[in-house]
Amino acid sequence: MTKKHILLAAAGSLVVFGTPALSRGTQGQSQTAPAAASANAPAAPAAAAESYGAWGFDIAGMDRKARPGDDWFRFVNGSWVDKTEIPADRSSYGAFAVLRDLSEQRLRTLLESYRADDAANPDRMKAAILYRGFMDEAAAEKLDAKPLVQRLAAIKAVKDKNAMATVMGRSIGGFGASFFGPGVSDDAKNPDTYALYLRQSGLGLGDRDLYVDPKFQSQVARYRQYIAQMLTMAGWPNPEKAANDVVAMETKLAQAHWTRAESRNRDKTYNLMTLAELKALAPGFAWDPFWQAAGIGKAERVIVAQNTAFPGIAKVYADTNLDTLKAWEAFRTADAIAPLLSKRFVDAHFDFRSKFLNGQPQQRERWKRAVAFAENGIGEGIGRDYVALYFPPESKAKMDTLVSNLRGTFAGRIRNLDWMSPQTKQEALKKLEGFSVKVGYPSKWRDYSALRIVPGDLVGNAERAARFEWDYRRNRIALPVDKAEWGMTPQTVNAYYNSVKNEIVFPAAILQPPFFDPKADDAINYGGIGGVIGHEIIHGFDDQGRKSDGAGVLRDWWTADDARKFEAQAARYGAQYEAYEFEGLPGLRINAKASMGENIADLGGVLMALDAYHASLGGKPAPVLDGFTGEQRFFLGWGQVWRTLFRNEALRQQLVSDPHAPGQIRAVNPLRNIDAWYAAWKITPDQKQYVAPGDRVRIW
Repeated sequence: MTKKHILLAAAGSLVVFGTPALSRGTQGQSQTAPAAASANAPAAPAAAAESYGAWGFDIAGMDRKARPGDDWFRFVNGSWVDKTEIPADRSSYGAFAVLRDLSEQRLRTLLESYRADDAANPDRMKAAILYRGFMDEAAAEKLDAKPLVQRLAAIKAVKDKNAMATVMGRSIGGFGASFFGPGVSDDAKNPDTYALYLRQSGLGLGDRDLYVDPKFQSQVARYRQYIAQMLTMAGWPNPEKAANDVVAMETKLAQAHWTRAESRNRDKTYNLMTLAELKALAPGFAWDPFWQAAGIGKAERVIVAQNTAFPGIAKVYADTNLDTLKAWEAFRTADAIAPLLSKRFVDAHFDFRSKFLNGQPQQRERWKRAVAFAENGIGEGIGRDYVALYFPPESKAKMDTLVSNLRGTFAGRIRNLDWMSPQTKQEALKKLEGFSVKVGYPSKWRDYSALRIVPGDLVGNAERAARFEWDYRRNRIALPVDKAEWGMTPQTVNAYYNSVKNEIVFPAAILQPPFFDPKADDAINYGGIGGVIGHEIIHGFDDQGRKSDGAGVLRDWWTADDARKFEAQAARYGAQYEAYEFEGLPGLRINAKASMGENIADLGGVLMALDAYHASLGGKPAPVLDGFTGEQRFFLGWGQVWRTLFRNEALRQQLVSDPHAPGQIRAVNPLRNIDAWYAAWKITPDQKQYVAPGDRVRIW
């Protein structure tokens, strides 16, 4: 399909919540949010979120001809699917995209109201310069390749592999790439202190499977063409040969890399060692110059993630000739900087990264890309004004109540589990009690005073913003953890759980319809944002989150028997996801091991939210609205959240590289394991999505 992909067939009987990787640094001012920071916020029209029917649900978007148990996604969203076209500047579309569009429009209004000479408010001034600098297309055309050529000079000057490692190290806070990716985050076994982490890196296509699986030969071939195109435009010698050599080298890297499923195993990815031990583990790489150039010399120890992959990656470095390494670094620099250059670079980058890989027909309007650029550079500086204008206090108050209700019902679910021992239950309840919750916006805002933004220097500003971010992160190695920091800006349409802080976080931008509406029917809110809240709580108890205790320490607090029971149920649940087939994508399935945490979080989150909805009724019967019972509306609310359309190429990328199952699957598969769903809709064994009671998975 070229328009949209929604048909899912079942084999046999048949985004974007999650956890942040290395948290975004939030150097803060002790400042209450949002009022103190935004008393003089610029006036802006309060663009309204889309309303969903009279009580929070889009009845007109349903397909009442479909039977709920035959095709739940179609039943809930079928009419919406039929009348909705994926916008030409998107590769997928759905409830998340609607809110992202709204957030983007609001941010544009703010950014265009800011003044580039507003010295009285440096954050707004810097945001204005970033936005206007990106919007100056004429300036980018005039400069053409000049900013790139200037930055390639250091790569061309490399004379040996020590110097090459220095260039890789410097790329961490700028343009370019490295075979190894350092980052700074809370130490998983000492959560009060920041630690240096090091992960495998170096693949321009992102995931190893794209290189090693024969199904993706066309993607690799097109990638080779793109490398040659970029190197040609950059004036690099022998671009065709260099492209072949770069792909061959990256293929060897991919063969050394761990899989996505292996890379999310928190037990195996915590390997603490000294620099001397790292050098002994992977002797083929020039560690000393890399270490110094990356600015991480103060780190006495490093937590190595894919430790058994490191020797192979270092060997690729040692075995690869210097010309190929230089061509690779030149290409990766050009690829990173291309969206900021003239139209010929922008178009080449778009044609491969967005159009070919994700099926997106048209480039996004320049103002949308400018908004993203400004956000990336000074996100919380804009977020203060966003919150003041678009996040009403009643939303925060009602969210606090919802979170409290869900925590209470989950405690009851833990106590009543029939497969878990009292010993493990006690630890689980202790962990739940220790959860912290952040709603809407940070309690203190990021300090951008050290960020230097220069009018008329688009590429330099991008580079300085990256260096500012990396300097902040690397300079906090071994310092106490800031428990108040956020890993997302308030205007981000998402939510997350942080296992080391043992916290759940809900930015303001997601707390809008269809996820949350203070005026909507409670059943819809519990099915929507309630399921999201539950999802994030369950991340603390999914296959990886369960490995940290209530203090955020990575340790095993489970009895061996309980762990075996959990893993057995998780395996059965994963098999359900792997059974789905996707029209137009033969041979591609959901990677259940890579998506297991998200899948478990969906199932547990819905169950928790349903219990909380029942509790909210206080023993009184739920009203019937437009012929729907309270439980039916709850499940409709969950299904509406996951209305999603994909282009085939984007769905392929989702299945290969994203830890989340496609939205159409998330809408139904958790429900297939919930008895109340069957009862609410009178689903019988003759319906296609029916799962026999004995085969339904029971975890949380």
